[in-house]
Amino acid sequence: MRVLLVNKFFYRKGGSETYLFALADGLRAMGHEVAFFSMHHPENYRTEWNRYFVSEKDYNGDISAFRKAREALTIAYSPEAKRKFEALLEDFRPDVIHLNLVHRQITFSILDAPYLKKHRVPVVYTAHDYSLVCPVYTMLNGRGEICDACIHGDFGNVVRNVCTKGSKAKSALSYLEAEFLRLHKSYDKIDRIIACSRFMKDKLDEAGYADRTVCMQNFLTDEQVAMGRKVANTHKFEDEAAGARPYFLYFGRLSKEKGILTLARAFLAAAGLDGSEENPGTTIPGNWDLHIVGDGPERPAIERLIGQAGPEAARRVRLLGYKSGEDLQREVGDARFSVLPSEWRENMPYSGLESLAAQTPVIGARVGGIPELVVQDETGFGFASGDADALRGVLLDASRVDRARYARMQDSCAGYVERRCSQDRYVDALVDLYRTLGAPAGVGAHTGKAA
Repeated sequence: MRVLLVNKFFYRKGGSETYLFALADGLRAMGHEVAFFSMHHPENYRTEWNRYFVSEKDYNGDISAFRKAREALTIAYSPEAKRKFEALLEDFRPDVIHLNLVHRQITFSILDAPYLKKHRVPVVYTAHDYSLVCPVYTMLNGRGEICDACIHGDFGNVVRNVCTKGSKAKSALSYLEAEFLRLHKSYDKIDRIIACSRFMKDKLDEAGYADRTVCMQNFLTDEQVAMGRKVANTHKFEDEAAGARPYFLYFGRLSKEKGILTLARAFLAAAGLDGSEENPGTTIPGNWDLHIVGDGPERPAIERLIGQAGPEAARRVRLLGYKSGEDLQREVGDARFSVLPSEWRENMPYSGLESLAAQTPVIGARVGGIPELVVQDETGFGFASGDADALRGVLLDASRVDRARYARMQDSCAGYVERRCSQDRYVDALVDLYRTLGAPAGVGAHTGKAA
């Protein structure tokens, strides 16, 4: 089978790209052929298919007003993408097209390629964000509040609530894009929509896509699972007895919707470092720290919070910057708990899956797909999203988990990954889905050219 994977970024920028490259590896391992359609970028990986990629577009960077105006004209429909996609289709002749992040830089204009009017090729779309139901993709309004106002198609709310980066002009562009896609019936050209969490599926169903959605939770590659086993630390209590400092870990982008400021405030309060009057029995032990891995716009605000709390806070809240690879995974494996304090409806965050693979239980906000990862008292603990007091209480409770209970939680994390995160099972199910939509049954079989 020939599978054409489409995603606007072709380097490891986020969860969508983690999924894209893992999926490509899994399909190839089963004997299928894979091609890519994406956007040019200096950080792109090498591929023979980059000759078909679209020009780089940056709607937010430091570019001239003329270039911004020119690129704004292609925010919903790109003749260049349609033309180059047509050339790729004629060359590769796919049996199935699998879309991921395509809005704006690529656009759904590619599904108007003349080749697709002559050849029946199933189209699958994995929903990594809420772009089908929300013009700003996050379901957050201009005040940063979780919002369902546009879910039934009243996209004018994005302008009324100034939802796009606090800008009326950018909000108007988001509105025009969403309206164009609706009037152009772009989403009608998708045969099946994959939701990476049950929560995402429920939202898509509510918006009217119920006849085309299927829930397939994100998976981990065999290499990710193996790395998790490698870094899993089952001797954390012995390490603590030998002088190691247990810690809570956040790793990811330091941005407001990720809840990082709520976590910082909650930890300072739990440690008795926020200036409030606390009884000694209501603070976490003095050897517990908070490690923050990553970078982003809220780093200065975190630094201010730490500075205001005093020198002990500076010793116990460690801003470690960006980490990747085994360096990051060892940080995850040695953490007592990782924390997902999100204040937006995260779909199925890989940071949570990677924590479970490393047998590190997760403290997660009850929002979006996170509760599907955090089985209370088994794979972790939940708390009300955005509630620093509630998170403070959970941090306190987590610091009191004894060795036997923690060992059971680690076993639950490993069991969750074994049952629900298999790459082979995911790819098998995906190929079955392709076939139900009309893709050929045999490995290597495809329309047009001989295998």
